[in-house]
Order: sequence, then C-alpha cells, then structure tokens
Amino acid sequence: MQLIRKRAYARAGLVGNPSDGYHGKTISVIVRNFFAEVTLYEWDEIEVIWSQEDKSRFRSLGELVRDVKLHGYYGGVRLVKATIKKFAEFCARQGWHLHDRNFSIRYETNIPRQCGLAGSSAIIVATLRCLMEFYGVSIPREVQPSLALSVETEELGIAAGLQDRVIQVYEGLVYMDFAREVMQNRCGLWCGVYEPLDPALLPPLYLAYSTDVAEPTEVIHNNLRARYNQGEPAVVQAMQSFAELTVQARKALLAGDRERFGQLINANFDLRRSICRLPAEHLEMIERARRVGATAGFTGSGGAIVGVCPDAETFARLQTELGQIRCKVVRPLIQPVR
Repeated sequence: MQLIRKRAYARAGLVGNPSDGYHGKTISVIVRNFFAEVTLYEWDEIEVIWSQEDKSRFRSLGELVRDVKLHGYYGGVRLVKATIKKFAEFCARQGWHLHDRNFSIRYETNIPRQCGLAGSSAIIVATLRCLMEFYGVSIPREVQPSLALSVETEELGIAAGLQDRVIQVYEGLVYMDFAREVMQNRCGLWCGVYEPLDPALLPPLYLAYSTDVAEPTEVIHNNLRARYNQGEPAVVQAMQSFAELTVQARKALLAGDRERFGQLINANFDLRRSICRLPAEHLEMIERARRVGATAGFTGSGGAIVGVCPDAETFARLQTELGQIRCKVVRPLIQPVR
C-alpha cells in the first residue's frame, strides 16, 4: 500500500503584512516548530477522516461555543475536501488525466489555531503535496500558492492573501512582490514574484503566542477589504506604505543592518495599529515585548507576535514578561534540523 505523508509548517509574517492581499510586498519566514501533517493512502473509496479538530462531542455548552469560534463548524475537514475539489478542477483545466484509484486521507496539526500562524493554509498546502504525489502531478512551484489560495477565497469564501501559501510552499525566508505590474498569469492563476533569501541574514528572532486571545483572521481582514474597496485614503495609503517598509527591510537584511530590520518590524505594526482597531490583549503582548527590549509585530492577524530578541538575557526577560499573561515564547526554527 502506498503511504504518503506530507507536512506544511506555520509561518510568521515579518514585514509588509497585510499588504499581500492589496498588491503590496511582504517578507515572511517559515516556523518549523509547528506543522500540519496530512496522510494519504490508497483505499477502495474516497474517504476523508475527521481529526481531533473536528470533534462533535463536548463537555459543556461553553466548550462547544469556544470550539465553533476557533474552528468553525467543520474544522479542517472542509479545507481538505475543498483542496481535493480545486485540485481535481485545476488538473482538468490543464488537460491532465488523473488515474482512477481512490484514497483515504486525514490530517493532524499542532499549529495553534486562530493565532495568525497560518494553520488553515498549512492543512491545504500539505494536502496539495499529498495529492500531487499520489496522482504523479507536478504543479509549478510558483503556481502552487495561488492554487492553495483559491481553495479559501473561491471555494470557502475566506478573505486571504498569497503570503501564507508562498512561504509554506517555498519555506525558508522569502521576499514577495504582489504589485499589479509584476503579477503573471500561470496556468490560469495569478502569481507574484517570489525571491528566496538566506535565513542566515536574519537577526535572532522570537515568536510568542497565546490561544487565550485567538481570533479568526476574517474579523480583521473582511473589515480592511471593505474599507480598501471603498477607497478609504488612510487604508489605501497604508497598503502602499507596508510595501515600502518591505523594500527597506529587504535592503536592511542584504546590508547586514539587523538593528534597522528590527525597527522596521516595529514600524510595520505601528502602521497597522493606525488603521485597525486591535484587541487590547493583542496590544498588551506587543507592549510587554517592547518593554524588555525586543521589537514586536504581529505574525499575521493577531494572537501571535514576532520580533528581534538579540540575546539570551533579553529572551529570558521576554519569557517572564509574556508568561505573566499566559503567552508561550519560543525561538522559531527556520532551517531543517540536521
């Protein structure tokens, strides 16, 4: 029996987020501490197996309500099913013949949910990797993020941008350009320009998160989308400024100016704060991190922060300070452990 097991990892947006959905630019890094893993094997019928994330038994009414808020009504199963559907449709459009063998598929994930660490897209990317191997299909790497994005935006109606899927497909550290003038249509999908960078250029980073203050990405992004579409000057200008900060951050990395890079992480968050009403709990995470000498910005839509923490002494203070509000603090793993 052919057994296929694929992983996709969490990610942290460093600079430019959330302009990826608004023709901006971003720099993002993979976080191998957390992953979604999908297992697929040949079976006599198509079977999508529910995981712990898709539970339907609860100890109390309050537990049910919290579970729905964090995971929705269908957990990750809807992501797997939607990925299979979009994959099949994509292959049909390309004129690629798929064999008629069936499969059973399941997923597991330890990515903290609704913390801005791209847990949903990790399930999709890992599923896509399994399907490509099972059917012997090779989808160009630059196209895979756009196909993964279409699962959420077209199939499930979830507001999202390309950044998460790009870094989860490419891994490492990537500079991404989504400006209108550089986007190209490949295989019927729009793709940006993606430049892998050497992770060794990065200063020492930390990642902190709290599932206690988790919040769905749609809460923030749907509001921003409406305001952007309405042409609100502050939002339109901010998206341009996010892109400019990203260009500066790339220059700082390539020049070895780690202090400047950390300052730009701060500037990115401060700009975001100027156009978004952010939960007090998320702001407290940022303020506490900066209080001990680290830089700080959101990894995604909130619930997790990332920044530069230059030494062990500062890291220890950071763990103590953020631990007081039940946040876990780790050093992100970027490269495979050898």
